[in-house]
Amino acid sequence: MVSPLERKLLRDLWRIKGQALAIGLVIALGVLMLVMMDGLVNTLDETRQAYYQRYRLADVFVSVKRAPNSVLESLGHITGISAVEGRVTGDALIDLADVAIPLRAQAVSLPDLGSPRLNAVLLTAGRMLDARRADEILLLDGFARARQLKPGDVLAATVKGTRREFTIVGLAQSPEFLYTTAPGEMVPDDGRFAVFWMSRTALAALYDMKGAFNEALLATTRQARLPAILDQADAVVKAYGGLGAYGLEDQTSNRFVSEEISGLRASAVGVPPIFLAVAAFLLYIVISRLVQSEREQIGLLKAFGYSSAEVSGHYLKLVLVIASGGAIVGSIMGIAAGHSMAVFYQHYFKFPFIVFQLDPRAFVTGFGVSIVTASVGGLLVLKQVFVLTPAVAMRPAAPPDYRQSGQGLQRLYHWLDQPSRMVLRRVLRQPGRMAGSVAGIATGMALSVGMTTVLTGFDRAIDLTFSVVDRSDASVTFIQPMGDKAVFELQALEGVTYVEPFRNVAVVFRHGRYSYRGAIYGLTNTARLYRALDAAHNPMLLDQQGIVIAQPLANMLHIRPGEVITVDVREGHQPVLHIPVIGVADTLLGAPTYMDINWLNRYLHEPERISGAYLSLDSHSRDSVYQAIKNMPAVAGMTLKSDRLAAFVNMMDSGAGAMRYIMMLVAAAITFGIVYNAARIAYAERERDLASLRVIGFTRGEVAFVLLGELALVTLLALPLGSVLGYYLSMGVAQGFSTDLYQIPATFSAANYGVAGVSVLLAAVASGWLVKRDIDRMDMVSALKSKE
Repeated sequence: MVSPLERKLLRDLWRIKGQALAIGLVIALGVLMLVMMDGLVNTLDETRQAYYQRYRLADVFVSVKRAPNSVLESLGHITGISAVEGRVTGDALIDLADVAIPLRAQAVSLPDLGSPRLNAVLLTAGRMLDARRADEILLLDGFARARQLKPGDVLAATVKGTRREFTIVGLAQSPEFLYTTAPGEMVPDDGRFAVFWMSRTALAALYDMKGAFNEALLATTRQARLPAILDQADAVVKAYGGLGAYGLEDQTSNRFVSEEISGLRASAVGVPPIFLAVAAFLLYIVISRLVQSEREQIGLLKAFGYSSAEVSGHYLKLVLVIASGGAIVGSIMGIAAGHSMAVFYQHYFKFPFIVFQLDPRAFVTGFGVSIVTASVGGLLVLKQVFVLTPAVAMRPAAPPDYRQSGQGLQRLYHWLDQPSRMVLRRVLRQPGRMAGSVAGIATGMALSVGMTTVLTGFDRAIDLTFSVVDRSDASVTFIQPMGDKAVFELQALEGVTYVEPFRNVAVVFRHGRYSYRGAIYGLTNTARLYRALDAAHNPMLLDQQGIVIAQPLANMLHIRPGEVITVDVREGHQPVLHIPVIGVADTLLGAPTYMDINWLNRYLHEPERISGAYLSLDSHSRDSVYQAIKNMPAVAGMTLKSDRLAAFVNMMDSGAGAMRYIMMLVAAAITFGIVYNAARIAYAERERDLASLRVIGFTRGEVAFVLLGELALVTLLALPLGSVLGYYLSMGVAQGFSTDLYQIPATFSAANYGVAGVSVLLAAVASGWLVKRDIDRMDMVSALKSKE
């Protein structure tokens, strides 16, 4: 049997259905984001781990110049090693007829017989290699699709200065190359970097590695201690030109994937609580006003014997029904959205399969958090129910004293018509309620400001990186460090207007217990084409013997200017250097470090050596420059800035950065829900008053003006407050989107605030139209009756 309080609950829900739906929408979106993001992160992480395990991705990579195969046995004796695989790898250049510049590639060997013990490949088209055919290759599937290559095509490549032609017999994927990035670059691009596999015998012959290897792959046991294994592996291969062993976490492709997943995880942790907090605030406003409007009914219920706990439980049930409904809808929508996003990221990350993983804790967390946040908003109000005695509650509340309110505006009243006076009196006589509405709409404004600022921040990151930091047209990288004579050779090419050399050295930075595997960029002190910039985006001088590090790296290593950083060089004689930090650079791409190229060469005892050069080109002679550089045997690769820019934009629009568009849509929905809820609350509170105005002769337009004028005034008052809140929210959201790969600045502009303000105003107009429609349809007889 349905109790009287339960019947009242159903009537109350129906009466405030507009507000309930608006609040439920906010809660649903918050839970949707939580379930979707949590499920997406778990799915990607599980899929990555399953892919790595199924195709036996190595845990440790050991690079050497050249070591005999017998060294593999010594590596296998290291404590904690379960499997060892030796292979040959090398750089190559691919020459495509429809591409002006040479494309960089990496050649990797596969065993002549059977599959490798580690780092196996997945054949996606064609067949596997025939070890008897030295000209057969497997080509990375992503590059083949980007360049429209297929099995049976012939691919021309330059290997160790010799041009050769290979037949593509199959396309393959590998967990080692989820992200394909040319050495020294930060931005992945399927079409600009290729990987091809050859039989071990054929590739060893090309790179003079018969009976030898230049990279060892190690698999570790679960109990293995990675730092000890890396130290022992370095000791084993030191005599053979070891270049430094590193773990899977520092493997290029895995680092990119991990950064993308970390960015999604940060969004999953930071964004949903904002929406749920907004929902709790809205519930607080709705329930507080509902309790105030039903003061006499509360007194009657208590007079008929209902306890304070029972009456409070009734209103708490109202809160829980709204919150539970929103949580259920949000969970269902979150599952659907998470599955769709997982399929999208499967193609983005090039996973051959997807392990869709929904953690039940996400549902429990989403449901629990929505209930708790909603209950907090309601419980703050329900304490008013406990203190109301029947005698006090059934008496009308003491009329407020308005003698002091608005006295300074009496003259202004003479210039206003009657509806305008009503609007102004309402705002002045009930400042607490108006402040709540202003705060709610300001929150919506802050969400809009935050998301538009992030959108602008992505554009700002692109502009600073490719217009202010990098002002070159192209860059050239050499196979190995060259003498400065190479600068003059490049400068002599027709069409090259300016050449700026650089030195790129692979290192491991250490500061206390913190470390980071990266590189030092040696630049000229008068750099024009590629510059280190300070926080004000002014060029930094590098004419000292110290090092300038990027702000993200300074944060990771917990180091400041004036302190000394340890640099473990991973090439050449591999010295361990101790260099003072002389400055912190502002960068939005990666975590680079800079030094004066002359000082860097002095530290390495390799004077006048360069790794490559940035070029400024004459737009009318670029094709001749490309052809000339193609014919240079010492060139490892050439990159056009326009190609890097396109790859960077694609990365931010299709990876974790694409989530900003989804969040922008969610923020817009939240903003509308907040504004609409404020309008519905105002209408519910004043429905009887508005009906009275209609009875005494006010027109529908005048009655609507009384309510909508209040909404307009509250909305205008909320805009400046929302702008201030949006300023701080923007910094938090931008930080959440930033990763080690790229940093998103919180860029503030009048346009951002203008767009956010217009979105709030449009939401107010739409909400006002919906409420006016209800005013026009209002049944005055029902509105003037008692609610119970």
